Amino acid sequence: MKKRLAGVLVGAAVLGTVGGCQSNVAVAPKAQQQKVDIGIDLSAMDKGVKPGDDFYGYANGNWMKTTKIPDDRSATGSFLEAFNATETHKAALIAKLVKEAHPAGSDDARIADFYHAYVDTQAIDAAGMKPVQADLARYAAIKDRHQLSQVLGANLRVDVDPLNATNFFTENLFGLFVTQGLATPGEVLPYVLQGGLGLPEREYYLSADPKMQAIRTAYRAYIETLLKTAGVDDAAQRADRIFALEMKIAKAHVSREDSEDFAKSSGIWSRKDFDKKAPGIDWQAFFAAAHLGQQQRFAAYHAGSIPGLSALVASEPLAAWKDWLVFHQINSHADVLPSAIDQAHFAFYGTTLSGTPKQRSRDKRALSALDEYLGDAVGEAYVAKYFPASAKARVKAMTTQIIDAFHHRVESLDWMAPSTKKEALAKVESLVVGVGYPDHWRDYSSYQVSADNAYANEINGEKVRTAQQLAKVGKPLDKGEWWMNAQIVNAVNLPVQNALNFPAGILQPPFFDPKADDAYNYGAVGAVIGHEISHSFDNNGAAFDSTGAMRNWWTKADFARFAKQGEALAGQFDSYQPFPDLHVNGKLTLGENIADVAGLAAAYDAYKASLNGKAAPVIDGFTGDQRFFIGFAQTWATKMRDQALRQRVATDGHAPGMYRALTVRNLDAWYKAFNVKPGDKLYLAPEQRVKVW
Repeated sequence: MKKRLAGVLVGAAVLGTVGGCQSNVAVAPKAQQQKVDIGIDLSAMDKGVKPGDDFYGYANGNWMKTTKIPDDRSATGSFLEAFNATETHKAALIAKLVKEAHPAGSDDARIADFYHAYVDTQAIDAAGMKPVQADLARYAAIKDRHQLSQVLGANLRVDVDPLNATNFFTENLFGLFVTQGLATPGEVLPYVLQGGLGLPEREYYLSADPKMQAIRTAYRAYIETLLKTAGVDDAAQRADRIFALEMKIAKAHVSREDSEDFAKSSGIWSRKDFDKKAPGIDWQAFFAAAHLGQQQRFAAYHAGSIPGLSALVASEPLAAWKDWLVFHQINSHADVLPSAIDQAHFAFYGTTLSGTPKQRSRDKRALSALDEYLGDAVGEAYVAKYFPASAKARVKAMTTQIIDAFHHRVESLDWMAPSTKKEALAKVESLVVGVGYPDHWRDYSSYQVSADNAYANEINGEKVRTAQQLAKVGKPLDKGEWWMNAQIVNAVNLPVQNALNFPAGILQPPFFDPKADDAYNYGAVGAVIGHEISHSFDNNGAAFDSTGAMRNWWTKADFARFAKQGEALAGQFDSYQPFPDLHVNGKLTLGENIADVAGLAAAYDAYKASLNGKAAPVIDGFTGDQRFFIGFAQTWATKMRDQALRQRVATDGHAPGMYRALTVRNLDAWYKAFNVKPGDKLYLAPEQRVKVW
């Protein structure tokens, strides 16, 4: 969701590579050195950089100088390297599958038909706007607020980003998410979330920043272009109405910072509360059309925005709403409408917003679309061929070790009261960890897929996904439910499930290499594992107990100490400034940064424990600790186009990778490993180093 119900490890991090050892870094005698696969990329390092002045540049400097962002990408890095490897594997699977005959109604047949329809741009162009006409006719037929409310309800969807599946964004006025209520343990509820914007975030509409103003101007022009291209008359006048309405929608939205605050988002609304607190929409008509007519309790996640959005339904002209519906129906499905519409969409969202000069090839985009609409069907085939049981076993063992290390860290805290510590340990002990893929795959038997109607395939897929989620309402929480596809390069913490998912997609180089030295793997994927574990104890996750319920289990003094450390970490990240006029928002990124600090510390402890008291071998002149920290920094090597970097800083709860790599500043072991001294630019006095857990 635009707000997460989970802390997600996301980011366009970079292809790590490195080389040589800086002169002020201690090197072990040659007699102690052993030849093993070092894991880190030595060719990426810049030996001329002092680690204590610029550790990111030391680990990734040569990579930064020599790497080119692909023309069809807004960024590159380790995540893209793993993504490309996965995409190559998926392409081979799908290429074989689409050539074969399959039983009607099978998942293989669905995959083949979906792919054929998606890549057949000649058929899409020949069909023109015909596939979308039934939806546009629904909007044209709206005569009053009652019918408008019905249409808005019928459009309510569980919209999922396949890369970052717990991040929610919808162009519908409201979004839908289904899981346990934040403060209602055991009760699975439909969440109502704010939506309705075409730009990524409310700040794009409201900011006085000249760059944001320029984007708004370009967006207004794009709305008109898209309507004209789709054959809609009076495009300029309609674009004015749509843009004006979206400005009002943006003003009704809660801020991103408030959206990140679970404590402000845990309210439960009864069905009657919508009528009382948020008049404007005919809520009875809305929920009936959304297949929620009998539902009496809802998680009002963005309770602060619901009244304002509802009021707009009553106050704004019906014509404006109808125009807005038409635009967003076309805009949100531009990839399966005529090429001119698809190209216009990319010109704005790809190039203007993210700086990407070239659209990805249609066959590669088809693979991404399959991940979104038939992700589990593809994932089941993917892991069967490309994720061996040995890799799963090794990562599970590593995860157990890091959880044990985190458990020990909590046990050893001298500032935490016994009552708080008991609750924290219960959370650690009851974590549900999924490695590689889910125990149960989604059932697509109700999904009707056509071999010649790509638009219908997307619409039907959205309906099936929503029905699957609505079927959970009122049933016991499934702590083993996955919110990501197995082939996705990502990982996730789900606080209401007290669960972690580590998809097979991220369990490959450069994050995990079964042939590489342990120091590297603990610094790379180990830090990822530690990060997700630690999300259970970040500024949001720490508000949930072991059952996944939002409940205060802290003493007042303990939480004050915890919050003070968070403030210090936010201050660290506020000081990072990618552009003269823009700095990282330490408060917005605090949850991710806490998870990085605590997760890296736990991964380091687990690495040291794995040595069983023995000294780590020295490889290519690097000690084990050095390899651990370099491996971590290389997984966060990041190269982004300026537009994409600005968008990340303005809207994302994850700091850019080059700053996440500097998490090392808070670990005492890093200072010893690289001989970092007072006077070095990255040096923090011991009392300034954040020790969250």
